[in-house]
Amino acid sequence: MKNMTATIAQLALLILCISASELAGEEAFDVRNHLSTVTRYGAVTESAGNSLLASNSLEGCKPIHLNLLARHGTRSPTKKRIKELNNLSARIKVLLQGACATAKTPGWFWGWESPWKGNLKGGELISKGEEELYSLGIRVRERFSDLFDEEYHSDVYSIRATQVPRAAASAVAFGMGLFSWRGSLGPGRNGAFAISTESRASDLQLRFYDSCDNYKDFRKSQEPAVDELKKPILKEITLGLSKRYGLNFTRQDIASLWFLCKQEASLLNVTDQACGLFNPSEVVLLEWADDMEVFILKGYGKSLNYRMGTPLLEDVFQAMELAIKAREEGHPSGSYEKARLRFAHAETIVPFSCLLGLFLDKSEFERIQKELPLQLPPRPPQGRNWKASRVAPFAGNYMMVLHSCPIDTSSKYYVQVLHNEHPIEMPGCGYAEFCPFEVFKERIVQPHLKHNFNTVCNVKPRAEFPKSMSKLSLQSSALLSHE
Repeated sequence: MKNMTATIAQLALLILCISASELAGEEAFDVRNHLSTVTRYGAVTESAGNSLLASNSLEGCKPIHLNLLARHGTRSPTKKRIKELNNLSARIKVLLQGACATAKTPGWFWGWESPWKGNLKGGELISKGEEELYSLGIRVRERFSDLFDEEYHSDVYSIRATQVPRAAASAVAFGMGLFSWRGSLGPGRNGAFAISTESRASDLQLRFYDSCDNYKDFRKSQEPAVDELKKPILKEITLGLSKRYGLNFTRQDIASLWFLCKQEASLLNVTDQACGLFNPSEVVLLEWADDMEVFILKGYGKSLNYRMGTPLLEDVFQAMELAIKAREEGHPSGSYEKARLRFAHAETIVPFSCLLGLFLDKSEFERIQKELPLQLPPRPPQGRNWKASRVAPFAGNYMMVLHSCPIDTSSKYYVQVLHNEHPIEMPGCGYAEFCPFEVFKERIVQPHLKHNFNTVCNVKPRAEFPKSMSKLSLQSSALLSHE
């Protein structure tokens, strides 16, 4: 009898431990890490650990030039999206007509109004976004103190931004952090600095997508296919939420509620209203659907998406070449550029990731080297390398660091890429963290530079885009199946 009692007690303890473990797993899921390109920078770096993770170093080598490409910080919804949220408020009132306040009905539905109701403008950098870039500027200065030890001059520290206010404001916030305590203005002893911009119509380096006619045609032709790809996911989740809450939701309702969830979680740090409607499996499915859209329309879905960004890659590479030339010719410090700092958008960051060949496994990288199409990232619960929350969150960034090394090393100059401040291995360099400059040039840069921007963007392709759309639809159908 005692043995049986002990066995029952042990079994009860085991069940209790399993339940606690499951509860801990549920608590570990944080929707703020699954918001695709609406993810805050802090959510990415916090989930990855210390944002200034120590990297390996090359003995005797030191940084001599920094290329930075950063997305703008966290921003408010655009004017178009604010209108969608206002419409959602009206739609929720319709859904509640004739409904009783039961345990099923989300309590926050009653009397809900959009937090952005009454906003006449949209898309501006919010205070959180300012803090993201300001703090990034301070960390960059501390990490590369030898590069930022000169008196400020625009020829030494070049800062460029698109003409969109949130990108320009991000550049200002970053510069205030980077150059704080280096001037004489105000209590923070800030110094003035210059920011260069180009017209949206002619900015081939940071807004190349605005000047690429073939890309505009491709995107217009593919958007209906992307909508079709998302339909089964939205239908599946619509049925689940309608049953769960006893309300007659439509697919558009679910799409708008998911958008509200992303805005609330990222901008307001609220996760128990719109986000609380979805369970974790539904969140990861919606995230996957968003990631598919980014993959198809901005990423590896078509080589045009990133080949149009070759002017940016060329500018990054030329900045490195000029730094090497200045060093080889013995130019005095302060007489040549040490950093080229750029501030743009997800539509800039994502193609640049593809130009570097990142977020691919070995077989995928070999396919794009042969200019073969890639399969779409697999549906959850299968894992995938391509997650937009990691590739291009708010304030997401790339730093291309050029290192000068002693003569007795195998290469005199090396390139290191940091993504969101973490070192990342480059498939084009055999998955090495430090890539010899000549290898970087030969395997990563030159294969893209053979594609002329004007030819890629303005010479009409032989095949019409609608044919590619039907192919995408077939591929999407196969990937969306549950088999």
